[in-house]
Amino acid sequence: MPEPTPLLQVSARGLLRRRGVWLPSAVVLGLLSLVLSMLYLGANNDPVGSTKDLPIALVDGDRGTEAAGKRIDLGAQITTRITGSAELRGKVAWKTVDRRTADDLLARGQVFGALVIPEGFSADVAALAGPLQREPHPPTLTVLTNPAAGSFGSGMAAEINREVVATTSAQVGRGLAQQFERQAAQHAASAPTGRPAAPGAAAQLMIADPVKVTVEEGHPLGAHSGLGLSAFFYALVLVLGGMLGANVIHAQVDTALGYMANDKGPFRFVKPAQHMTRLHHFVVCSVLMTVLAMLTSALTMAGAVGAVGIDASHLVQLWIFGTCATAAMGITALALLAVFGTPGPILSMLVLIGLAIPSAGATIPLQALPGFYRFLAEFEPFRQVVDGVRSILYFGAQADAGLGRAWTMTAIGFTGSLLLGLAVTRLYDRRGLHRPALQLSDRKPQPGPRTVPA
Repeated sequence: MPEPTPLLQVSARGLLRRRGVWLPSAVVLGLLSLVLSMLYLGANNDPVGSTKDLPIALVDGDRGTEAAGKRIDLGAQITTRITGSAELRGKVAWKTVDRRTADDLLARGQVFGALVIPEGFSADVAALAGPLQREPHPPTLTVLTNPAAGSFGSGMAAEINREVVATTSAQVGRGLAQQFERQAAQHAASAPTGRPAAPGAAAQLMIADPVKVTVEEGHPLGAHSGLGLSAFFYALVLVLGGMLGANVIHAQVDTALGYMANDKGPFRFVKPAQHMTRLHHFVVCSVLMTVLAMLTSALTMAGAVGAVGIDASHLVQLWIFGTCATAAMGITALALLAVFGTPGPILSMLVLIGLAIPSAGATIPLQALPGFYRFLAEFEPFRQVVDGVRSILYFGAQADAGLGRAWTMTAIGFTGSLLLGLAVTRLYDRRGLHRPALQLSDRKPQPGPRTVPA
């Protein structure tokens, strides 16, 4: 029975004195902390100030009315004033549509909310100016929210709409005050006592803030949708499953080939070294990742839908998309491992998590992110996965609700990463840059801590 090859001994103090132990760790950890803090906090630092072209629907259903022999169409006036507002120019992309189109946009996640001017708005305002009106019906504007498109974006749209309603109410109030003054002057000129007639008591109370607001969900979500965040967390599980799965598979293949030892507690198992080309190694890992993605996607769905009970429909599509998304993330991570080696996991974490989550539009809408993150969102994979899951969970798996783009970008990412890994590993093999296995003579588990080479 061969004796284990003696290894050089090193003390803990001696190892800690080596600059090669401290410097790489300090550089990597320091840069990661700096970069991640800038990426995450930079994206969320000033969403209101960064807002650009937030899509909100504007519905003018007002039919107008006749008052004192004049045609009044306040809906058209308010619409013109809102869309031409200098304060909101560039921040809001108003979509002036009818109510049916607005509902369709909400149901496809194309807008974060809507402001609806009802058909009787002008008539309700005109009724307030009537001197004999005792119980006037307050003119009302309706704010529709859309948490399915993103709870933060929906909240931003709702707040903008409330501010618009407040401004509109003040303008309508000033118009009513002027109308009352004219009526009072006319009455004073014709009344025997010369005293102006006061408006109705109810109208006096409403004149300062005549327009009321009602808030409704434009596209209702189920009670178990996390207020529109369940899609984000589901997508996060898929992305992490692909990234972590790639590292696990890569390590297991290396262990099976004898490139790595398998430590189990105090025992170390090392299999006989077996040579495999880089290309074949990448192919094996990719096949394992693609096949096992079907299992991980099914278990993700079982845990989220079956055990936790999130609201979900189109389960077959959810499983298929989850499989493809996980496989695409895994192949991307494997390609980075194959191309860059040891730095691969760090790079995959930056590409799939560090750069991807802030630019995903899952919490902060893309329209409220700085320009750099909106640029990243065009190709970063996390955004595509979030859009696909959101469409399946909330918008009936409609292609134009983000699912079509998600499928396209996922296919591009999968194919591009696969081709990159195949091309680079084949190039390494042709140049003789193989991965030699460590030749260790002890093939059986050895108890106790192992020493390391100096």
